[in-house]
Amino acid sequence: MNLSDASTQRAAGQVQHFLSVSQFTLMELEALLELATRLKHDHLHGGNEPVLRGKTLALLFQKPSLRTRVSFEMAMRHLGGSALTLLPGEVSVGKRETVADAARVLSGYVDGIMARMSSHTQLLKLAHNATVPVINGLTDYNHPAQAFCDMFTMREEFGRLEGLKLGYVGDGNNVATSLLAACMLLGIHFYIACPAGYELSRSVIARALELRGSAATELVETTSAAQAVADADVVYTDAWISMGQEDEATERMKVFPPYQVNNSLLARAKRGARVMHCLPAHRGDEITDDVADGPQSLLFVQAHNRLHGQKAIVAHFLR
Repeated sequence: MNLSDASTQRAAGQVQHFLSVSQFTLMELEALLELATRLKHDHLHGGNEPVLRGKTLALLFQKPSLRTRVSFEMAMRHLGGSALTLLPGEVSVGKRETVADAARVLSGYVDGIMARMSSHTQLLKLAHNATVPVINGLTDYNHPAQAFCDMFTMREEFGRLEGLKLGYVGDGNNVATSLLAACMLLGIHFYIACPAGYELSRSVIARALELRGSAATELVETTSAAQAVADADVVYTDAWISMGQEDEATERMKVFPPYQVNNSLLARAKRGARVMHCLPAHRGDEITDDVADGPQSLLFVQAHNRLHGQKAIVAHFLR
């Protein structure tokens, strides 16, 4: 069974997990975005209904986090539930205890598990053995919660998604993987510029093309940052060196400088284009201070919207 296929889970009567953007249909993804919009509105106008009262979400971490941890924990609180944070040194899933055993134990204690894991294979194993919903908070392969919340931010900013152009500049990493899937589903033109050798895998590209709802939705790969951002509505970047890639730092710092998002590059995008970064940012590397803190930056709106987007995720999957 393909564990990321929500339709298979439903047909088999199994618990539904949130493992990838590609598990959704367009209608499902749009409904989840609308739920995020309603939940943010309610939060800003008197507070959210306690629809998750009595529910507990375990936050299982193999990697450190600021936004993922705080946003999921506060999302549960706003909806009347609670969150239990399990840090790497406390559990050591996959070392002190097998992933399968941890999944079975936690399933008897909590109503859902948000897992931020080094290995996507381990996340799939966790979901396979859990009898409660598992939510992907990041793996080495993808970052669907981030991409979903970014789509929410773009929808809020532009009032639409279809027909926008997103120019991604930098490493073809887990964030890029999920952004691409979301863009293809939602009709956003996706241009990605990566140095040679750091592109998205062919399997990721092939899967994204399967998700594309219209042949008019463009997917363009290039090594030119200028081409990727030309006439873009959104310029997106991420760290050149992610967690676990520290041993590649010297080599990466040789090849990525032409992909820095600075005012010169931003000038090639549409007038008033918005800049996004999933954070944490390495200022002076992939993005300059004047862009990150400038009038076109959505970095902190984007970060704060993690709360409302992930509120929609837990409300949908834990109810």
